[in-house]
Amino acid sequence: MNPLWLRILPYIAAVAIVLVGLFMAYGHGQSVTDAEWQVKWSARDTMDATAKAANESTERAKEQARQQTINKVIQDGQQIIDQATADASTARASAGSLQLTVDRLTDQLSTGQAGVNSCTTAASQAATRAVMVFADVLKRADQRAGDLAADADQGRSRGVTCERAYEGLGG
Repeated sequence: MNPLWLRILPYIAAVAIVLVGLFMAYGHGQSVTDAEWQVKWSARDTMDATAKAANESTERAKEQARQQTINKVIQDGQQIIDQATADASTARASAGSLQLTVDRLTDQLSTGQAGVNSCTTAASQAATRAVMVFADVLKRADQRAGDLAADADQGRSRGVTCERAYEGLGG
């Protein structure tokens, strides 16, 4: 038995050496392949990070341009609204002078025609009352028209500002 075992031992040793060599070659190949893939993944990650930074920079520039456009539109819109408010104030002032003139004329009518003739006094008082009613209606209508005009001017100004802001965003 001893001689058979001694005869097989060199073959077993040769097979073991070949298997160890193959295992080491496999391990080396696997580590080389892993290193190559690691280099490729690192390069891809670097390219992704660079592309992300470039895209983020581009998008931020677009966002800042949009914000500047909106800020300009808001500033222009505020100037339009301020101008409309100033115009409404001017219109109220001129309407106020018109109302003062109407009030003065109605006072003159009410005091100037008292007691000229008893027959015409009643007719004169009725005419004076009608003129005073019409003057009051004119005053109220003028005030209401001024209020409506101011609201319409501000509404239009705000609408134009909103439209310009929307168009500035690329809408």
